[in-house]
Amino acid sequence: MVIVLHKSAYTENVVMYNEKKVNEGVATLFHFKNTKSANPFNYDEHHRLKILLDIEDENPRAWNKCFHVSFNPSTEDYKILNDATIKQEIENMMEHMGYGHQPYFVYRHEDLERVHFHVVSTRIDCVTHQKIKDNFERIKMQRFLHQLEEKYNLPQKEKPQEINFRFSARSKNIKENLENLFKHLNGLDELTSKNLYDQALLTFKVEVQKSGRGHIVVVLGNDGKPARYPIRLSNFKNKPKFYSKENRLAEQETEGKQQKFDKSQNIDLTKVGVIARDLNRSVERNSQSTKLTKPKIKRRKKGRSKGF
Repeated sequence: MVIVLHKSAYTENVVMYNEKKVNEGVATLFHFKNTKSANPFNYDEHHRLKILLDIEDENPRAWNKCFHVSFNPSTEDYKILNDATIKQEIENMMEHMGYGHQPYFVYRHEDLERVHFHVVSTRIDCVTHQKIKDNFERIKMQRFLHQLEEKYNLPQKEKPQEINFRFSARSKNIKENLENLFKHLNGLDELTSKNLYDQALLTFKVEVQKSGRGHIVVVLGNDGKPARYPIRLSNFKNKPKFYSKENRLAEQETEGKQQKFDKSQNIDLTKVGVIARDLNRSVERNSQSTKLTKPKIKRRKKGRSKGF
């Protein structure tokens, strides 16, 4: 199973692409949810598009408003998941991603060797008209996919070893799976700071806490309290990139250099100020001295000389 989040800036382009496939006979209108129309499939494509654009018009300043997902079961997956099950799991997916209350349309495509589905909605909340937070969407989608594969025991040929990002009091191979989680998050370019990294860990109910001179990794329960005995971070081979020794040393070195740079800059600026002050005073003294010592030149009076 593969679920892909597409970077689609314009909802109109995505809707019309799918509607074009429907008109060409290689796609069908498969499912819809949360629309004001009792059945928007009874109308033309402009009616369906208007449902989403009317919501987006309420927030003209937002960018990348389209929420576009392709749901791609393999041929073997499709033998296990029929259309009714896929329809239900798409609803579960939208709920999991925070779009369960949003209007959306699902198109069933058969233009490839395998059947796949496109889900189109908007990131502008239909109630508040604020943009729905799209932080960590890839991580949340990855988590849903793992749950789906585990729920239906879907084949995972491309994965040589089982990776489980669901952590609980009964999780097996907890240390190995936590290392896999760190490895996965370390490869995400979106996590550019320690704060973002910590938030990403919390989506998997994992937290790194300070303990003495080091850190411990804690798996949290639904109540936010530790569900397992903590594991010292030093016991992990693959560590979070913002908690590794090399990263901490690099940060300290960078901070030290910055402090030295700032300090040297302050000293230089002070010296420059003193030099400028002395130079100005010197110029003023020279100017005054020039005025005092400047010789007076007698000028001849103009006019005719008297005749004899």
